[in-house]
Amino acid sequence: MRVTLESGGFDNALVQSFGSANEVLVRLATSYRPGVGEEVQQLLQQASGLKVTLMRIEFVGAQVGEDLRERSGLGVLIALGAIMLYVSFRFQFKFALGALVALFHDVIIVLGALSLFHWEFDLTVLAAILAVIGYSLNDSLVVADRIRENFRRLRLDDAYEIINRSLTETLSRTLMTSLTTLLVVVALFLFGGEMIHGFATALLIGISVDTYSSIYIASDLLLRLDFRREDLLLPEASIEEDNRP
Repeated sequence: MRVTLESGGFDNALVQSFGSANEVLVRLATSYRPGVGEEVQQLLQQASGLKVTLMRIEFVGAQVGEDLRERSGLGVLIALGAIMLYVSFRFQFKFALGALVALFHDVIIVLGALSLFHWEFDLTVLAAILAVIGYSLNDSLVVADRIRENFRRLRLDDAYEIINRSLTETLSRTLMTSLTTLLVVVALFLFGGEMIHGFATALLIGISVDTYSSIYIASDLLLRLDFRREDLLLPEASIEEDNRP
């Protein structure tokens, strides 16, 4: 059916089973025009020699695309805001800024690649971007936890040395986790089919970028924010003297 549709001028047609074995869903990336459904019906009917029935036809226009863009952008912003609150509570505000900048970096790189190569943005790609946010956050938190631990454990005053040692200790874990994840994503990219091709592409870019963003962005920002051991100490409670007799 894909070959038949391509020969009829419908390039990059997506054909998948829908319901029973005799029902299929055909998606076309083309501008809507009257009679396009009947044209596809006749094309398939002539090529197969079977009776083809057009059940229904739906058109996704600019309004739906605009709604998807607004809702997806709002969802990503809410996720980033929740992440910043969590990291601020769990670690420290400077850690939260570093993690948030790294997340923005990863998302912008993925969106930039989609825009540069004019790849389709749909719900599967949005799911991949949210997955990249979660993956990037996980890497940043692992590094942040080791940095916090070493600031408390090591008797050093040089923040650069402590952060550098923390990154060295977590580097093998970061590389191995990214490598094993990329093996699965590459398999999805090569053999997953058209339905999840955009999902796998966005994940492939996002995970590759995240491998260095947690090291060169999130951690470097801590140094630029002049992170010190004192930032991890709880504020001392003021004790008022009781002068009553």
